[in-house]
Amino acid sequence: MLAKARAKYPDDVRGSPYDEALLEVIERARTSGNIGKSDIGALMLWKRLNLSTRWSASLNNTPDTEVRRLTAAGIALARDTELPIGEAAGKARSALSALPGCRSGAAIASTILAAGAPERMAVYDKRAASALVSLGLGHPRGNYRSYMATVDELAAVLTHQHDRKWSIRDVDKALFMHAGIVES
Repeated sequence: MLAKARAKYPDDVRGSPYDEALLEVIERARTSGNIGKSDIGALMLWKRLNLSTRWSASLNNTPDTEVRRLTAAGIALARDTELPIGEAAGKARSALSALPGCRSGAAIASTILAAGAPERMAVYDKRAASALVSLGLGHPRGNYRSYMATVDELAAVLTHQHDRKWSIRDVDKALFMHAGIVES
């Protein structure tokens, strides 16, 4: 099911612009090691979030140097290959907890971490959680550490079952699409 869902992700269509904003943020974070307010804005556009919220106003009133300091700490932990992916995710998520939008839930924090460490982190949101539940792989709601451990395990299982390596991002895309297929 996940292989079919992954094949439906828009990046498989030649010239699809769907992930352009995400890919631009990934490139900037790859070299800088942090993500600022303008990049968070781009990520929230990519996620199609409504930014008429208290957290976005609070984030906008936070100095960009502070945002970059907090995201640099989270991204460094997410990229730490000495830590298992689940543990790195939990520590990185905690490092972002002082950032407006990241105080509760994992959706925004996980998006920042996935952009800062795309080889190791995935986006958590209600669609991903819904996909895991439909696959019989539910986990504690909003627990990014547990979610990433499950995604990492899925990548290993799917790599074993198929003729190609499944990355964390491949699983991320498959869960996103699977949730849409299940919901429709």
